Amino acid sequence: MINYVTIGVSDLDAAKAFYGELLAELGGKVLLDMGRICFIGESMEQPMLAVCIPFNQAPATPGNGNMVSFAPGSKAAVDAMYHKAISLGASCDGAPGQRIADKFYGAYVKDADGNKLCFSYFG
Repeated sequence: MINYVTIGVSDLDAAKAFYGELLAELGGKVLLDMGRICFIGESMEQPMLAVCIPFNQAPATPGNGNMVSFAPGSKAAVDAMYHKAISLGASCDGAPGQRIADKFYGAYVKDADGNKLCFSYFG
């Protein structure tokens, strides 16, 4: 259902490095780099994350309430992704933990541009 999600960034090279490294363990890699926008994922046939310099040339700003959630497959993998993001320069926006008993486990970070990311596991 989802083709790709796009987030604006201020430094495309830094964003490619951050997301390329962060998502590598999930099979993510740069699939298409068009200079102003870069698509990262497992394949062009599966949902992707696009990072881009905004088309209107205005500064990249995160949207209030916008968030991208990644599903690494287990609670332990959520923890690992959270710690990896922090080691790559992200800031904590909610340490790993059970948010809804027996239903939802998640961790939250913000990238260098303030984009909110979630690593989540339903269970």
